Amino acid sequence: MAQTRTLIIAAALLAGIGAVAAGAYVLLPRPAIVAGPSAVGGPFQLVDQDGRTVTDQDLRGSPFLVFFGFTHCPDICPTALSDLSQTLDALGPAADKMNVLFVTVDPERDTAAVLKSYIGSFHPRIRGMTGSPDQVAAMTKVYRAYSRKVPTQGGDYTMDHTAIVYLMGKDGAFVAPFNLKRPPAESAAELQRYF
Repeated sequence: MAQTRTLIIAAALLAGIGAVAAGAYVLLPRPAIVAGPSAVGGPFQLVDQDGRTVTDQDLRGSPFLVFFGFTHCPDICPTALSDLSQTLDALGPAADKMNVLFVTVDPERDTAAVLKSYIGSFHPRIRGMTGSPDQVAAMTKVYRAYSRKVPTQGGDYTMDHTAIVYLMGKDGAFVAPFNLKRPPAESAAELQRYF
């Protein structure tokens, strides 16, 4: 009987020590989890619709938006560019603090001259960007964007592509996907937070 009582006391003591140890472990300070830099965005070198070389370094100091598309796009690209134009219009004179890049995923057809003609229908702050297939592929890669040539009838093709508008900060770091599915004044108000 005494031996049973000793075993019960020892078991209770061990359970108590375990509970205290578990409580102490929970209360110990933990290292803070710090998010690392975004894996979206990075160095690039392309040419704009006027044939001028543009790099990521040229955009530093101002926030900018990036949209990947192509001039033969039947609906997504013109809709996004129209929405971007309305947002820039809503910014008024503050639009001069913003850069907007329309980066082709179809450099075979979208030369600087083709882009110049195409984006002439949209806000003048939108710059068409092209380059060699390797340069465009490199930018697509650093932005984690997707594009793929899809053959169509008659030997023609279209392009599947990412339809995200990337909001980049003054330092060139990715901020967030930019939502154009709202009134232009709301989109403009959000952009002003990053000037």
